[in-house]
Amino acid sequence: MRSIPATPRLLGALVLAGLAAGVHAQGPELTDADYARAEQMVNYKAVPLVDHAVTRVSWLDDTHFAYDDHDASGDHYRRMDTATGRSEPLFDQARLAASLSKLAGGKPIEADKLGLRGIAVAPDGRYKLEVRGKTYLCSADAVCAEPAKGEAKGNEPGVLSPDKKSEAFIRDWNLWIRDVATGKETQLTTDGVENFGYATDNAGWKHTDNAILEWSPDSKKIATFQQDQRQTGDMYMFTTNVGHPKLEAWKYPLAGDKHVTMIERVIIDVPTKHVVRLDMPADQHRSTLCDDVSCGPDGGWDDVKWAPDSKTIAFVSTSRYHKHEWFRIADAATGKVRTVFEESAKTYYESGIGKANWAYLPATHEAVWYSERSNWGQLYLYDLTTGKLKHAITTGDSVVTEMLKVDPKSRTVWFEAVGRTKGLDPYFTQFYKVSLDGGKPTLLTPEPADHQISLSPDGDTFVDAYSTPTVPPVTVLRASGDGHTLATVAKADISRLKAVGWVPPVPITVKARDGKTELYGLMFKPSNFDPHKKYPIVDYVYPGPQIGSVGSRAFSPARVDHQALAELGFIVVAIDGMGTPYRSKAFHDAWYGNMGDNTLPDQVAGIKELARRYPWIDIDRVGIWGHSGGGNASTDAMFRYPDFFKVAWSESGNHDNRNYEDDWAEKYQGEMVVDKDGKSNYDDQANENHAANLKGHLMLVHGTMDDNVPVTNTLLVAQALIKANKDFDMLLLPNMHHGYAMDNPYVMRRRWDYFVRYLMGGTPPKEYQMHPTMP
Repeated sequence: MRSIPATPRLLGALVLAGLAAGVHAQGPELTDADYARAEQMVNYKAVPLVDHAVTRVSWLDDTHFAYDDHDASGDHYRRMDTATGRSEPLFDQARLAASLSKLAGGKPIEADKLGLRGIAVAPDGRYKLEVRGKTYLCSADAVCAEPAKGEAKGNEPGVLSPDKKSEAFIRDWNLWIRDVATGKETQLTTDGVENFGYATDNAGWKHTDNAILEWSPDSKKIATFQQDQRQTGDMYMFTTNVGHPKLEAWKYPLAGDKHVTMIERVIIDVPTKHVVRLDMPADQHRSTLCDDVSCGPDGGWDDVKWAPDSKTIAFVSTSRYHKHEWFRIADAATGKVRTVFEESAKTYYESGIGKANWAYLPATHEAVWYSERSNWGQLYLYDLTTGKLKHAITTGDSVVTEMLKVDPKSRTVWFEAVGRTKGLDPYFTQFYKVSLDGGKPTLLTPEPADHQISLSPDGDTFVDAYSTPTVPPVTVLRASGDGHTLATVAKADISRLKAVGWVPPVPITVKARDGKTELYGLMFKPSNFDPHKKYPIVDYVYPGPQIGSVGSRAFSPARVDHQALAELGFIVVAIDGMGTPYRSKAFHDAWYGNMGDNTLPDQVAGIKELARRYPWIDIDRVGIWGHSGGGNASTDAMFRYPDFFKVAWSESGNHDNRNYEDDWAEKYQGEMVVDKDGKSNYDDQANENHAANLKGHLMLVHGTMDDNVPVTNTLLVAQALIKANKDFDMLLLPNMHHGYAMDNPYVMRRRWDYFVRYLMGGTPPKEYQMHPTMP
């Protein structure tokens, strides 16, 4: 057909039609009111709207615990007696607020918003409270004071002895003790020097003033180490300010370094100050649990355990690449070491999730040991005399996550596990007890829910907060013997949360990349969801391997800002892909040695399946975002799947693990092997090597003082994108660390804007002001 030339009148009509179409293609214009509605779903707005959600408690002694029972009138700190099941106010809160306000200065502390970050019992019987970043000692009648220094010359953080009379701390690279009552300080070691100090806490990504050590039960000995970083490489950062910047430098070993941090194990006799160096070569700065020498939630040193008589210690040595473990026992007086048994893994060994799940039972010459040798994380019993396996304590296609107590007298183990109850979400935590001699475990938490457990110090009772992602928690006190309920602590009420428009997430299951393996996740829809519309979808990703995208299956009124983002007109999903924990060893190992995988094949497969299932998902508008490992994965998605993912927001990504601390990468990627041509098995995981594939919109975000993932990780990607002549966006946050602190609300708002503008095709309100609630 022959074309007809356009007349001036017709040409004008075509231009106007094109302009109209362009306006229509831009999508909706969102207002301040739209963002304000979404902001109601952010944690600082949503969490205070949940009443009586008691999920964390602070044990004061064997039979009393403290908790915060929040409701519409504020926070109510209470104390429950486990013997009677009765609770009462922990303080006269008005008096406590007045006392704390005098000490803290500045803005007065409100009685209904005390903002206590921790409650513990000090050695003198007073309550130790953390408020606004400072510690105070308060009596039961709410009279508070700052801790007295006595003769103490410093305020270094200390590790309290079992008898609560002394605390050990680090000063000038040496270990000291401080008398709690008088403040008198005594130096225990004298040969500690810079980069070869005692008990020092430095994993590179984490570096604090805390002392890593274990006191003996009789409070007379300390097991610790002298940490050798003399040949370890340095990390540098500098502040942003007017005038000369401040340089920060510390030891930060990288994957592939010839020299990494090592430890020399020692035992210190406190009364005599005698240091016994264990009779063995220097050990790797590694643990069975994580990518630090100690990562347990309760402090201390995960892989060191004293005998009750304080004469020996058991410890586990881990090889550099986490493939080999040695269970050893040392004589505290002589330093003589005996290797009892070993375990190897083709990929990497882990001792559990949350805690190092092994126990030293010298009275019966036994040890409880954790292994995934059956493809599932289970407990085993070893003979310490022969070093031989006696039998499996637990079995089955399930995972023991945390062993909370072992009682040698009754030969009982109490543990948390997932996947033991068929038909239940395999990520729901339940609590069990089992005999050291094996047999069927006893379920102590029968409700079909996720259970958060807090065991009493003596192990006789436990607080159980059970919930699901859609049902708020019920918190009860239970007996550890059989799990029967002793008292109800609280039942959560979400009426006020629902009144502002909150809707629960939708649990989802999809198939993994192999088309067979079930993956679990959550989907978030707008509260005004219309099934006749088409919604862009945003994938929140954390690839693991140490945790997944969803996180805890316990109830949460605000998971990151997923529901808030959904309120703006998106479908938001979080899917735990292969390579993440809480499932089988094979599931966790799915992409070992191939960190560029980043669980992305599972994310793509899962989103495609959801789009086939739900016609209101627009498969042509897929976005992705994440922080840290998720920042890595979201950028990686734009480079490896440029036609699928259209927009990515990537925060603080470890984009090249050759520029991240050694332990994490070497555990999950393995040893770095460099060929003669300079190429290595780490090349493919580096995002900058794939930057030329970018097609869509990519925002890179990083704090300039990030001492976990150095900002150079993002700058390497930016450099590669520039060389590839690619358009991209970047936001650097001056002086911010790995978490964004006061800049978080700004970053969140900018993230919303980015998805509204480039994925939805809409227009965000101009510089909407977020309204975070600060304590």
